[in-house]
Formats: sequence, structure tokens, C-alpha cells
Amino acid sequence: MNTNASAQTSLKIVGPALPHLPWEDRPADSSDVVWRFSQNPIINHDAIPTSNSIFNSAVVPFGDGFAGVFRCDDKRRLMQLHSGRSTDGLHWTIDPDPIRFIPDSPQVEEISRFEYGYDPRVCWLEDRYYITWCNGYHGPTIGVGYTYDFQQYYQLENAFLPFNRNGVLFPRRINGKYAMLSRPSDNGHTPFGDIYYSESPDMTHWGRHRFVMGPIGGWQATKIGAGPTPIETSEGWLLIYHGVLTSCNGFVYSFGAALLDLDQPWKVIARGAPYLLAPQAPYERTGDVPNVAFPCAALVDAPTGRMAIYYGGADTVVCVAFAYVNEIVDFVKQNPVR
Repeated sequence: MNTNASAQTSLKIVGPALPHLPWEDRPADSSDVVWRFSQNPIINHDAIPTSNSIFNSAVVPFGDGFAGVFRCDDKRRLMQLHSGRSTDGLHWTIDPDPIRFIPDSPQVEEISRFEYGYDPRVCWLEDRYYITWCNGYHGPTIGVGYTYDFQQYYQLENAFLPFNRNGVLFPRRINGKYAMLSRPSDNGHTPFGDIYYSESPDMTHWGRHRFVMGPIGGWQATKIGAGPTPIETSEGWLLIYHGVLTSCNGFVYSFGAALLDLDQPWKVIARGAPYLLAPQAPYERTGDVPNVAFPCAALVDAPTGRMAIYYGGADTVVCVAFAYVNEIVDFVKQNPVR
């Protein structure tokens, strides 16, 4: 394994330079494609006075630093979304008050009563930061909103009917349409789940639904769901996704990767058979929901291919792991599902 993977080979990554990306070199005694930050967790469960737990959160570069949307379950155990800022992507200040979305139109106002929100993703797209999250509207569905400054947030129409989770936008239009991955579900702790692709001309009306992939056994035998915003490369869209197996002691959440076709992302080019990271560290195995590593964001420095993956540990804390994009792409191609 190349320990100084500024060697990007011929892979091209579409995206900006991010030289201030949070980073820690792979340990000298490790050959892992993805390795954990030695100071995990980066956000503890009690980072704000009202929080029971903070996890499954999404961050993006913003200004000279970073900003994001954080899942903060409060001490009533209500699922809330909060805004946060950081200068280095590792030390965070989280707003103690939940985000209050402003309806984007009078039609949205009638659905804007916030029942709950969790597992957000944030995606820079065209001229703003879009937020997608699991939104409570007579059951879980995909809420969609946006912000320009991480101070005021606007809510759009829900993307789909209940029940649905893990709505993840692509960072550009595909064939002129906005594009999203999601995982239709039920109203509880869903014991199934496939990833689907949908597209929209206006971020309101979603259709042309296409099956992408489903569970296949092992660490991803029960259900799967899209994780961070897909990363565009010359080999295809790199998708980090979570997979779940059902053990004799409950669900176990790990994450792996796949490559999707650039023009038809419902077509899978390659899919890694082994996981990239499974819950093995104490902060992933012990918490409110044991045995969970759940990725929601990935920052990439395109010139070097360095990647920082943000993930929730045991539904309790926020963690980060590191990788090189080209190594993950090679790993998927060299260890494919047969």
C-alpha cells in the first residue's frame, strides 16, 4: 500500500483544491485503505448543553474554514438539526439552538411543522448549499432545504412520500436534471433497504426512479444506503455507502464503496465486496446504538486525492477517518462483488 499517495496515477478528481483539509497520515504499521483519526471522537455527545448525543452529521468547506449541519438528539430524545462552524474541520462550535427553516414558498408553509429531523447531508450545488435530511412528515421522508450562509435556512418541498431515508444529492446536474439517491423504507427500524436514483427538473418534482443496488450478503446483507455526496472522478461517481448486517445481537453498520456510471448513475461499474471500515473502535461499539459506523460527509482535496470522511459512532459521537480517493477506487476495482 502506498503510504504517500500523492501518487494520483491517472485518476482525475472533479472538485476544488482543499489544502486545509483535516488530515493525519496513515499509521506506519497500517495497510488499511481507510484509517481512523487518532483523536476520535472529534465531537462528544455533550458538546452543547442540551444534547444527549451528536452524530451522523454533514460538513462542507465554507469561507476560510468549514460549516455543517449536525444531528443533535436532545435530552428529551427529540431528533434536531443544528448548525456548526469550524476553522480546521476538527474542532467545532455548534449552535445550541436548532435550525428553524423558513418556508421557501407559501405552499411549503403547510408542511413545515418540524416533527423531527436527522441524518443530514450537505451538498454545494450551483449557487447554494443544499441540505437533505430524514424529515418527519407522517413518517420519515426526505426533507430538502438550502442555505447561503449557514445562518438562515430555507425549506423546499419534501422530495418523496413517506417512507424514505438517506437522501443524497449529486453535486451537479446530470443530463440537465438534479439527481438524488435515496433508500425507500418503512416507519420503523427498517429490516430492508435498496438504493434508488431519482431526478428532478426543479428540485421539487422527482421522478424517473431507477434501482441502483441492494443488499448482497455479509456486512451489507440486510440493507444499504448512500452516505456522503458522490465524488466525481474520471472512473465514475465514487459512492461511499453504509451497509447493515443483522447479527444475533442486532444491526451492525459498516461502510464501503462503489463506482457508478457518470451519465447513468443507476448503473454500477464496480462495487467493493469487503467493507472499508466496520465498527471496531470502542466509540463505534459502545454508545446509544452499539456497533455503528455511519458516514454522512466526505471532504476531498482534488489535487492530492486526500479525503476526510465524517461518520457517526454508535449513534452517539462524531468521528473522522482518512483515505485517498485513488486508493479507494483501486480497492473497489480490485475487490469487486462477483
